[in-house]
Amino acid sequence: MNYRAWVAKAAKQPMVLETVDLAPLGGEDVEVAVEHCGLCHSDLSVLNNDWGISQYPAILGHEVVGRVTAVGPNAKGLKVGQRVGIGWNSGSCMHCHQCMSGSHHLCPRVQATIVGHRGGFATHIRSHWAWAIALPEKLNFAEAGPLFCGGVTVFAPLTMYAKPADRLGIIGIGGLGHMAVKFAAAYGCDVTAFTSSENKFDEAKGFGANHVVSSKDSAAIKKLGGSFDLLISTVNATLDWDAIIGTLAPNGRLHFVGAVLEPIPVAAFSLIMQQRSVSGSPTGSPVAIGAMLDFASRHNVAPQTEHFPMSNINEAFARLESGKARYRIVLDADF
Repeated sequence: MNYRAWVAKAAKQPMVLETVDLAPLGGEDVEVAVEHCGLCHSDLSVLNNDWGISQYPAILGHEVVGRVTAVGPNAKGLKVGQRVGIGWNSGSCMHCHQCMSGSHHLCPRVQATIVGHRGGFATHIRSHWAWAIALPEKLNFAEAGPLFCGGVTVFAPLTMYAKPADRLGIIGIGGLGHMAVKFAAAYGCDVTAFTSSENKFDEAKGFGANHVVSSKDSAAIKKLGGSFDLLISTVNATLDWDAIIGTLAPNGRLHFVGAVLEPIPVAAFSLIMQQRSVSGSPTGSPVAIGAMLDFASRHNVAPQTEHFPMSNINEAFARLESGKARYRIVLDADF
């Protein structure tokens, strides 16, 4: 079958619309007609080869929502016409220790949706059946795409490391951080938002933050010493990490989901004396994505989005790169 896709031919080049020839559908694969696809900062990083892992030509897009159009003979649990989403990963080996214990996203052979695989800025996308997750009926499907990458990325550390009564800090109120604030508030935490943009203070409170602090204000950060059970860092910028770690309570944890490219200096004593931890995590397993979608549906958690027709994809990428997006961009398929 031929389908159409927006193709990145090389790093930092505008995408062009092309017809792509697909191989026959795999036995355990599903094919999905794309209706909406979120534009994530990771798409920009892969377009620009910021991480050195990109493969060209590339079809980006990994926050896909659409309807199943074909199901391989060995696929389980999905039927044609069902609305599903596909996120950062689209396959895993299904037999290693990680897959068999429910941590498919940590499989050593996990297949990223946009590196060595055709992503969702296209008429159709394919994935292994386990990675095409059914959407809850109550969820607004046109807004749901960013939940499949950004949403589960910030939801996972909440379920791993936070209790509803905890004091939680979210560093960065952008594409990831604004969803983290919404999830943490719905989870029941006392939420402090850290942002370098004072014009986001009121918005952060609107998302559910109880307190807002300037991440540039060292004196204000120092006053918070020893207070947070969990800090989730969503930024890719370098901050005063020693001061940030100092805001952790005993047994507190600084958890990274934002890809800071510079090494993070950590003084051992600041961890040892208060029994603190530093950690990180990627997106989440299919089960974690399903749990996050159910939580979002029950608590009306949705990203704040801007919509572009997919035909304006290069303009949308430029807006994301300029830092002006508020807060997630969704491309609506208009082939």
